[in-house]
Amino acid sequence: MPSVLESLNRALHQAFADNENVYLLGEDVLDPYGGAFKVTRGLSSSFPQRVLTTPISEAGFVGVAAGMALRGLRPVVEIMFGDFITLIADQLINHITKFRWMYNDQVRLPMVLRTPMGGRRGYGPTHSQTLEKLYLGVPGLKVVAPTSFSWKDEKGSPGDLLYQAIIHSDEPTLFIENKLQYLLPVQDQADMKDFTLSVDQKSSAMGFPAYSLSIKGAPHPNLTIAAYGYMAELTKQAALKLAYENEVFVDLVIPTQLSPFDTGPIVSSASQSGALLVVEEGTMSLGWGAEVIARVAEAAGTQSIQFKRLAAKELPVPCSGPLEVQALPGIDQIISSAMQMVK
Repeated sequence: MPSVLESLNRALHQAFADNENVYLLGEDVLDPYGGAFKVTRGLSSSFPQRVLTTPISEAGFVGVAAGMALRGLRPVVEIMFGDFITLIADQLINHITKFRWMYNDQVRLPMVLRTPMGGRRGYGPTHSQTLEKLYLGVPGLKVVAPTSFSWKDEKGSPGDLLYQAIIHSDEPTLFIENKLQYLLPVQDQADMKDFTLSVDQKSSAMGFPAYSLSIKGAPHPNLTIAAYGYMAELTKQAALKLAYENEVFVDLVIPTQLSPFDTGPIVSSASQSGALLVVEEGTMSLGWGAEVIARVAEAAGTQSIQFKRLAAKELPVPCSGPLEVQALPGIDQIISSAMQMVK
């Protein structure tokens, strides 16, 4: 199976080959560099007229991409680091997501904004943040975070999700790629020795599935954990330790579409386990996990469910490796939080 990075790169090449209206804009995306994390490698060699290197002005080139989308093109924008999505807020919130509404549904802006997010690489306070929560709930904007999983013939893989967003979605999409996911192998059920992987059929039909992972042969789960992106990988590792060392059995629910958000798979799992732990790499206050818990608590028949959140500390992400480990939630913290709940 390919790595997440290879899956995304293949998807970009396929999208360019399949639709001549697909363009790429971003900083340092030309070969031989191919982008800061090499996701765009080879594109400028294969499609030189449609890969546009830009000045260091995120607001400027996102605005250019908006104009291209209005004229019928399908631009893909690379924001070099997720921290810089703060620079595109005006273009994205006040213009791109509103044009369809302002012009009586006569226009569409089919554009994808890709960006690597997250810490654990020692890049410091302005290159390590997890900021997608700033854009969750913006009307007219899809926020998608791939995992390292696929469910059948690479359906639902990171590359498949990216291809769907570029080619088949007519809505602006913010596509969140965690930096530590890039080198993970894409896995389906055949690659998993310890887990059963299933997919929510409703979310799958919409193109951005929610996955469920459980230990093979395990009894009824004690706990539901909801996580996305790279935190799903860490939670998967924590689930094995919880099962084999503590006999605590987890149903791990992993959505790939964060906004607009369907709580159905999480409600279904938590209603059976009776407890829900939400895990995210962003800071806790007013975050994704808080919204998930609020929506699950509002659903019918969930009043007896126990809830807990785990997230980053309310601090800038440190440069120091040991301090970064303390600031961001990891496997040990997931296990500790789970054990507190099942006790």
